[in-house]
Amino acid sequence: MSLDTVKHAAETPETEQPWKELGLKEDEYARIREILGRRPTGAELAMYSVMWSEHCSYKSSKVHLKQFGEKVPENDAMLVGIGENAGVVDVGQGYAVTFKVESHNHPSYIEPYQGAATGVGGIVRDILAMGARPVAVVDPLRFGAADHPDTKRVLPGVVAGIGGYGNCLGLPNIGGEVVFDACYQGNPLVNAGCIGVMKHEDIHLAQASGPGNKVILYGARTGGDGIGGVSVLASETFESTGPAKRPAVQVGDPFQEKLLIECTLEIFKEKLVAGIQDLGGAGLSCATSELASAGSGGMRVELDTVPLRDSSLSPEEILMSESQERMCAIVEPQHVDRFLEICEKWDVIATVIGEVTEGSQLEIFWHGEQIVDVPPRSVAHEGPTYHRPFARPSWQDALQADDAGKLARPANGAELREQVLKLVSSPNQASKSWITDQYDRFVQGNTVLAMPEDAGMVRIDEESNLGVAMATDGNGRYAKLDPYTGAQLALAESYRNVAASGAKPLAISDCLNFGSPEDPDVMWQFAEATRGLADGCLELGTPVTGGNVSLYNQTGETAIHPTPVVAVLGVIDDVTRRTPVAFAEEGQLLYLLGDTREEFGGSAWSEVVHNHLGGMPPKVDLGREKLLAEILISASRDGMVDAAHDLSDGGLIQAVTESCLRGGKGARLVVPDGLDAFTLLFSESAGRAVVSVPRSEELRFNDMCGARGLPVTRIGVVDGDTIDVQGEFSIPLSELRTAHEGTIPALLA
Repeated sequence: MSLDTVKHAAETPETEQPWKELGLKEDEYARIREILGRRPTGAELAMYSVMWSEHCSYKSSKVHLKQFGEKVPENDAMLVGIGENAGVVDVGQGYAVTFKVESHNHPSYIEPYQGAATGVGGIVRDILAMGARPVAVVDPLRFGAADHPDTKRVLPGVVAGIGGYGNCLGLPNIGGEVVFDACYQGNPLVNAGCIGVMKHEDIHLAQASGPGNKVILYGARTGGDGIGGVSVLASETFESTGPAKRPAVQVGDPFQEKLLIECTLEIFKEKLVAGIQDLGGAGLSCATSELASAGSGGMRVELDTVPLRDSSLSPEEILMSESQERMCAIVEPQHVDRFLEICEKWDVIATVIGEVTEGSQLEIFWHGEQIVDVPPRSVAHEGPTYHRPFARPSWQDALQADDAGKLARPANGAELREQVLKLVSSPNQASKSWITDQYDRFVQGNTVLAMPEDAGMVRIDEESNLGVAMATDGNGRYAKLDPYTGAQLALAESYRNVAASGAKPLAISDCLNFGSPEDPDVMWQFAEATRGLADGCLELGTPVTGGNVSLYNQTGETAIHPTPVVAVLGVIDDVTRRTPVAFAEEGQLLYLLGDTREEFGGSAWSEVVHNHLGGMPPKVDLGREKLLAEILISASRDGMVDAAHDLSDGGLIQAVTESCLRGGKGARLVVPDGLDAFTLLFSESAGRAVVSVPRSEELRFNDMCGARGLPVTRIGVVDGDTIDVQGEFSIPLSELRTAHEGTIPALLA
């Protein structure tokens, strides 16, 4: 078959093309023809199909995402916001930190190890492309039912992929979550985040300006893996009896990525690049069109110069390949030789594949024949915009009316004790050390806090002890009950976790995981969650620096719970003042901060004891969250608390259990006036934390809380080797530890 050139495409308007098979809609194909004034070539069709996919173009979500820019003002810390590879914030002392969370959900179900591994690789390159050295990763994960046979296939592979790739890169894995729910059975969520550090003057952007500047592709050779990978896999719903999609999953090489990181950082140090972009979803189609679109517009690429692993690849396949460990740089001619020299030093293949031109078109040639001639903005930034219909689901009212408050409660202390043990040993509340022990959490020697702490924390300056903290949270059960409130609860919990560690929250990134946007019920969930997150960020003063949307997370007609995952980044002036979760000193006083109400909708207790989901999630008071955060940060800085733990899933008893087991010390608890033991232990009211206060600081701590108007209640003391709830029950820590730590290994053995 002869090559489909631009000239040939103009002369053969009636040629049938596989636009439908490539995921395009009929009206989208018609629009491409209108933009070009002719039918597209095969290479152009390939580019538009991947760049206009849901994953790359955000065509169903961008009308809602624009709230993040319109509603939420940038704060003084914001240096780079939405639209670049990752957001960047100022953390003081001349340092800038870049961070982002993305999804690799569908590939990780098809091929768990490689799907998860390349998810880590991709987010690390996003951070690298901003000019930063990656310093830590996090991994919020969701799997199907813990006892389902397929979970034993997916979870170990995903964990091994994250650990294998991140450990080989020498990056500590400092945070994340693991949640089990049957709704994720065919659609696990593998979200990956990364933090990078640089000086302000080292920030780099993805743009190609300056006619005559060279386009250099460097890193791994281009292969057939990942063709139509994340860009296509993430833009369709899985059918339960669909064909195998393994060829669309990328294959990662962490050792190649490590060379790429060090090579790129040396190139940055010598200031050899004018613009840079990593190759992730949509590969060269994305890198060339986005660089050109964000720059002066014109670019000429000689596609046949691209180094290949497979010489049989067609031009279309080269443009669509999502082979990993590749970057694209724009380099001024006088710097090209030095650029190539550094790449050779690091054993990184580098090839000049084109140059920036005076024109406004992206032109791609194959052995001298022109196969692409497109306006780059039409590919990269002017894809379809859908105003999908959405409406409140017909079942939402009945779900909310099914109040968890009507569920049978324990009748006595013995039943309370039994339900506490059942809660702390349930898959979602049990220790995840079987998983996190497979990750290197302390490589590089700058990890200050890591799982199972409330937030991960790393030191970024060894002299001043300046550090950053990051937490990720998202409760799909809350969001199913009320997506608006559920998104705000995810934001509030992540914000609270960062503050509990002693760090000041600065900004957020998000990963919004939902079902099919073609379902009005799902689209309503998405619209509400996005609105809730934007409103919440406005009230907390935490701008959204960027993020990711993952749609089509459903099998057949069954969608996952709406799962907005929110990552909050915070800064701490001195990491030696951080607050851990462990109760470590006998005799310290335990205080509960915040108000406890009868709030059990979507709670861990309702799920574990009654297998129930219904009612309303806990109320959100973001003003109270802000006040609580200020108190926690001040108390940490001034040495008034030795431990702090936020209260969220599982309520007070879950937090106290984790803090006692972490520190190896027991606790004696009393039930305050106005509360019953059940509500005290299991309520999931938001805006709360438990802290341990040295007796010498009790007066000062109470005075601070009283002066600021934060409710504070003394509920006990750190003591002994049991958790004793006065007048109700007592459980030895040894029994709690066996229950808490035995569940996950037994399920996955």
